Amino acid sequence: MATTTLFVGGARSGKSRLAQTTMEALPRPWTYLATAEAWDAEMADRITRHRADRGPGWRTVECPLDLPQAIGAATGPVLVDCLTLWLTNVMLGGHDVARHSAELIAAIGAARHPLMLVSNEVGLGIVPDHPLGRAFRDEAGRLNQAVAAAVDRCWFVVAGMVLPLASFSPEN
Repeated sequence: MATTTLFVGGARSGKSRLAQTTMEALPRPWTYLATAEAWDAEMADRITRHRADRGPGWRTVECPLDLPQAIGAATGPVLVDCLTLWLTNVMLGGHDVARHSAELIAAIGAARHPLMLVSNEVGLGIVPDHPLGRAFRDEAGRLNQAVAAAVDRCWFVVAGMVLPLASFSPEN
């Protein structure tokens, strides 16, 4: 059984950098499962910067939808960046969110190598004014809860600092 870790936080909180630094403390080869799609020039620039930040030693697998399969096919430590972009692809593609999420949770539970996942916490801000935005916020919250329950460790990242998260039980 491999160690699984979730880094969750807001945009630009430092979660990707911390996940990458943590991953680079493990033996190579490292696999980066990229869920982003370059829908416009700004996103293409972001993807290019992320690749350059990783540098040598990283194998990148693009999996905008087939994330559970890519986790299962990995042959070493894996970094997934990010779950909210993957969820965006699932939702905008009109796919069954519950089924895809269940497949992801199963893949996390079956991981054979260290697995680190990055996700945005989108529920701390204002309520979106558009139905799609509200649906995304709700689905992202459900996905983050399910992933957090499935991993060994969960870190909340704020301003580049981390807070460990623990599950709640009435006995705590």
